[in-house]
Amino acid sequence: QVQLVESGGGSVQAGGSLRLSCAASGYTYSRNYMGWFRQAPGKEREGVAAIRNGGEGIYYTAYADSVKGRFTISHDKTKNTVFLQMNSLKPEDTAMYYCAADAFPGSYWYSVNSYNYWGQGTQVTVSS
Repeated sequence: QVQLVESGGGSVQAGGSLRLSCAASGYTYSRNYMGWFRQAPGKEREGVAAIRNGGEGIYYTAYADSVKGRFTISHDKTKNTVFLQMNSLKPEDTAMYYCAADAFPGSYWYSVNSYNYWGQGTQVTVSS
């Protein structure tokens, strides 16, 4: 049974940083995407970043325009964990953040329909 467990959320002031972690069990990181999504109250869940192993040590990453240059997604193969380093946080980054796994390489990484597995989420709150 696949389990994705997020951690690292919290409350920070604008300009601060947080590092989210997504520990996967029952799932082996492969060439499929693992991603981070977020959902603010009253809004749809949106893709934030994704990563996949392209083979031969090459990793492909993708980011939403709203977080480019501020967020970095990475993967620790030995821990089977995906991270989201979030810097220069803004109040509009406030949301529940979800980890997702197993989107095929040819799929839309930013679409919730592309992923087969989801975590329960971790709350990020950024105050001005």
